[in-house]
Amino acid sequence: MYPKYAILSESAVCITFGDKPETSVWQQVHRLNTCLEQQPFPGFLTTVPAFLTLTVHFDPFEVFRSQAQPNIPARVVLEHLKALQAGPEHLQRLPENLIEIPVWYGGTFGPDLPETAKRLHLSEADIIQLHSQTLFRVWMIGFSPGFPYMGFLPAALELPRKKTISPKVPAGSVAIAGNMTCIYPNESPAGWHVIGQTPLQLFDPHAPNPCLLNAGMQVRFIPQKA
Repeated sequence: MYPKYAILSESAVCITFGDKPETSVWQQVHRLNTCLEQQPFPGFLTTVPAFLTLTVHFDPFEVFRSQAQPNIPARVVLEHLKALQAGPEHLQRLPENLIEIPVWYGGTFGPDLPETAKRLHLSEADIIQLHSQTLFRVWMIGFSPGFPYMGFLPAALELPRKKTISPKVPAGSVAIAGNMTCIYPNESPAGWHVIGQTPLQLFDPHAPNPCLLNAGMQVRFIPQKA
């Protein structure tokens, strides 16, 4: 039965909301994440939302000092999370943050587009249309700083990852694999099919908010003329 609660260490706990990525699971992850951001407990540090889980990091000494009676900090945090889930705040409407990402599709910007079209039995124009007309949700940030996993692709665009990894793709490369799309924030090896590129900088370690995209955001890709 879900949710499942686990103590990861003296300074982190994890809540699992399901066993496969679904919209209902995503909503539970991000509702609790939003509640924590709005109602942080003493000692709260940060959260890491993912496909199925929410990991909560905290300062155990601050949590311990905040209690009238001595208790194990991780247990205190888990009880706080359970109380948040039981409260009316957990049912609030999630904020809808939409960002539009300009993309140059195909050519030197999307070197895998021709082969992708061939394998999917579609034209390049069909792929561009399907990809750009889909409203994506950022499910999580992972793999590398600022790397967004976004779903879901239309079934017609689903394709396994490449058998041979590209040794290097440029920052801003827009790619697809499985039922998801992504953007490579930095120059990187790539196992996904690169169909385009955006000029936007997805990760800036010196910015107040280093990641352009965060879990929960909605994304729409806007085709650009070369």
